[in-house]
Amino acid sequence: MYFYSLWLLSCYPQACIAQETHHRIDANKPLHIMQKSLKSLLLASCISTLCLCILCLSQSTMVSHKEFEAAGKEPGLQVWRIENLDLKPVPKALHGSFYTGDAYLLLLTTAAPSHNIHMWLGDECSQDESGAAAIFATQLDDFLGGGPVQFREVQNCESTTFLGYFKSGIKYQKGGVASGFKHVVTNDMDVKRLLHVKGRRVIRATEVDLTWSSFNKGDCFIIDLGKDIYQWCGSECNRFERLKASEVAIDIRDNERNGRAKLQMVEEGEEPAKLTEVLGPKTAIAPSTPDDDKVDTGNKKKGVLYMVRNASGSMKVTSVAPSSPFKQAMLSPEECYILDNGVDRNIFVWKGPKANVSERKAAMSAGQQFIKDKGYSNKTQIQVLPAGGETTLFKQFFSDWRDKDETTGPRKAYTIGRIAKVEQVPFDASSLHSNKAMAAQHGMVDDGKGKVQIWRVENGDNVPVDPSSYGQFFGGDCYLILYSYRQGSREQHIIYTWWITPVNDPELDDELAASAFLTVRMDDSMGGAPVQVRVTQGQEPPHLMSLFQGKPMIIHSGGTSRKGGQSKAGGTRLFHIRQSSCRATRAVEVEPTASNLNTNDVFVLKSPKALYVWRGVGASDEEMTAAKHVVGFLGGTVTQVSEGKEPADFWSALGGKKDYQTSKSLQNTVQQPRLFGCSNKTGRLIVEEVPGDFTQSDLATDDVMILDTWDQLFLWVGKDANAEERNGAPKIAKDYVDSDPSGRKGLPITTIKQGAEPPTFTGWFQAWDPKMWDTDPLERIRARF
Repeated sequence: MYFYSLWLLSCYPQACIAQETHHRIDANKPLHIMQKSLKSLLLASCISTLCLCILCLSQSTMVSHKEFEAAGKEPGLQVWRIENLDLKPVPKALHGSFYTGDAYLLLLTTAAPSHNIHMWLGDECSQDESGAAAIFATQLDDFLGGGPVQFREVQNCESTTFLGYFKSGIKYQKGGVASGFKHVVTNDMDVKRLLHVKGRRVIRATEVDLTWSSFNKGDCFIIDLGKDIYQWCGSECNRFERLKASEVAIDIRDNERNGRAKLQMVEEGEEPAKLTEVLGPKTAIAPSTPDDDKVDTGNKKKGVLYMVRNASGSMKVTSVAPSSPFKQAMLSPEECYILDNGVDRNIFVWKGPKANVSERKAAMSAGQQFIKDKGYSNKTQIQVLPAGGETTLFKQFFSDWRDKDETTGPRKAYTIGRIAKVEQVPFDASSLHSNKAMAAQHGMVDDGKGKVQIWRVENGDNVPVDPSSYGQFFGGDCYLILYSYRQGSREQHIIYTWWITPVNDPELDDELAASAFLTVRMDDSMGGAPVQVRVTQGQEPPHLMSLFQGKPMIIHSGGTSRKGGQSKAGGTRLFHIRQSSCRATRAVEVEPTASNLNTNDVFVLKSPKALYVWRGVGASDEEMTAAKHVVGFLGGTVTQVSEGKEPADFWSALGGKKDYQTSKSLQNTVQQPRLFGCSNKTGRLIVEEVPGDFTQSDLATDDVMILDTWDQLFLWVGKDANAEERNGAPKIAKDYVDSDPSGRKGLPITTIKQGAEPPTFTGWFQAWDPKMWDTDPLERIRARF
């Protein structure tokens, strides 16, 4: 009661009582409603007075619930239900099971450590319970120093982050604490309920009426009778949906029944007598219903940015930018902002680190008020983000987002952030084959010492490139690179298709189309086994860079390697040299301007008067060695220049001194890999994200999957995917990257087939089993029944 009183105090300050009276007392209302309003107002006023006394007694003590004492101390998930306006812990075995008449508070703590706070509201929860959940969420955020990301979750519209905590799916149960339903682990087998299981990636099991009229042919249902649990499969449901429904049934047996129930799988038309005893005589089963779930792959022009202030107790909202993408500089640390993505039912509230304390604490309520003012659905999700704790979805609305001390260009080592761990794996070529996580992080299937063959696309055909010029690529050409290596006793192949940066030139467009055709032809000639990697100029992955063994991969901004076809290079040329995390180097020709310099790297500047090698403070010796190869083909007497000691002629050749990247900290940020399924099982091609820490079993063999690891995209083609999915997925992958306002256009896209996955792909999955595809996934899970 104490904490709820504090909330009422904040909601009903003395200055607002007159206003509250105006809203609650209306002469046109019936007498019994007016009496109820007056009673409610008097109660609020009394509680407000009581709370003032309590605050006077405890003004030096931070508000804290006894449940918070152990909150966030260990990695993992903690769940509480709101019961009688207080917090009651939910047993771990019942995490993921929610009563639709209740509100819940969840805390996820990572090993980093970082925290996510979720307020979950059932469709039938009361106003008091939802209000209490909001108070506890704010208090928990305050207890943890204001650093957590806060989420407002509504039944059936939960965030992907929330859904990822429950890999066996979410179960919605009828009723709530007000109806006497308790979260108690018990061996009582007196249970009778019917769960409707829906979803291929996001699994939801909703309790429905225990009658044949609840069934349909396209879905799976679980008839839970306590000692016996039946999984009923409609005649039109697919294999992957059966697989996911089985995981829900196993979770009920193992957690809710402590392993004491018996599981049985039942096909439509083969129902045992026990089911007709419970459900009555079987009636006609309804046809399948379409699943309308869809994830849009782009954020352009789908957001509006507002500055929000809570002056004198009233929220004032000011427009900052009418449509995304935004600039990071628009976010002032002294203010709070709302990023309105209401078209996708998402609202983000960003808390500036120097913003007014009361505004920071009222961030969630500001988001809720914003939803009401805009007339958005009550199902709209809200994320409250502190500076430095921004989610991937939020950052993708910004075209120039940079995390603290982040640099640009090819990455050096970075961190994989997962729910259970945060691990950085340094590169060691000798252990690549045994350490798939390292192979995935650094994008290396091996050390690049296999066989290399290169062709240039010319007049619709592939023309061999002179091996003496391997490693030199010109912006006026397209190339095919075939790399062959041994993995165990098998020979493996990668086809790199190197594309020029797209320009509006019909001749070059023809060359791009020809390179795509030649790639498919080469793949077909090798039995369809090679991994295909499409590479855009300037976005070369580390493994491609490593193929030239000690020499940098040199990329010219223009020209061609065709005989007699070279275009004249500019009078002043600037090459940016950087070493990747696997110690391979690349020299890319960039515009000769001082703003392109970077304190972490080496640059070679060739002007009509001089040749300079500029070394940044954070550059490596290997990058200096690579510069010698660039100097060698440019020719001339070289002058070495250290950062901070540049002669005037150096700046003059670059058009004058300008600001450039001077952060010495190399990029070392957490970027969550994301997995999407591309399916047309509903009659149209849709994309749906797999929530949470994905596993190998999330790869649907009848779909095409997209794995986004931030540096590159993988297209995984299941052996049972149909032609429309195979043909449509590459375009979706390209649109996904091109529409990302954070500037990842041209990202490498790797296409691989089920059963021929390289370690650069498998390393992103925990406990990858190379023999999994040897047996039917459905048969494997049936063995657990």
